[in-house]
Amino acid sequence: MAEAGGLYYEVHGPANAPALVLSSGLGGSASYWTPNVAALAKQHRVILYDHRGTGRSGPLPEGRVTVEDFADDIVQLLDALGIARASVIGHAAGGVAGLALALKAPDRIDRLIVINGWAELDPHFARCFDVRLTLLRHGGPRAYLRAQPIFLYPANWISDHSAALDAELEQQLAHFPDADTLSRRIAALRSFDIAGDLGAIATPTLLVVAEDDMLVPPHCARQLAAGLPRAQLGPLGSGGHACNVTRPDLFNRLVLAWLGQGDE
Repeated sequence: MAEAGGLYYEVHGPANAPALVLSSGLGGSASYWTPNVAALAKQHRVILYDHRGTGRSGPLPEGRVTVEDFADDIVQLLDALGIARASVIGHAAGGVAGLALALKAPDRIDRLIVINGWAELDPHFARCFDVRLTLLRHGGPRAYLRAQPIFLYPANWISDHSAALDAELEQQLAHFPDADTLSRRIAALRSFDIAGDLGAIATPTLLVVAEDDMLVPPHCARQLAAGLPRAQLGPLGSGGHACNVTRPDLFNRLVLAWLGQGDE
């Protein structure tokens, strides 16, 4: 098992290809990117990792955790692999980690793709966080994971993939973080607010947005687009919060085309 400073990671693709870090959402698992890795690794050196406190990585540090800490973990991973600069694709929590990285260490990031991300706490997904934590605390991990697809995927997709989702639940239970870890990760996401700093981010950024996202309203991506100097919206239409999972072929084509553009 590859490990760097307590972070589990995997590397896919040619060693001499441009580096591309994939950072998952709240669940934090590298396996989230399974529908995308093969396509992306044809042209990139793809680095996947489990967020600290999740999956096969070590625990969160003591004390308050911030999204800036998530960004520091990306830098630590790059340092361990001897990579000076990389592009980053981040889903939700991983996307805001990418934005924090672009603010904190812009010299380490080439291009950024944010999937259903945000600049500041929105009342809708704050409400969703509250509901999910209540489920976890009063119903336990199984109830939490049983409800998770409702927030991640469109209804028709859930119906069509119900058996696979049930099987996946059992695997997720084996690596599920404790309630305190999840609560602290959610607290970090709730406190993230760079609405007043968007103009300082010079990194070319693609904002992938699904209009039927049940968790993060699409107007959050449009707020980012309005404030980031070098942002482009990449609407997928439908696909839900985890649109790179539900529409992988379209997502992969969109991302590879944009990454291949070079500097604007």
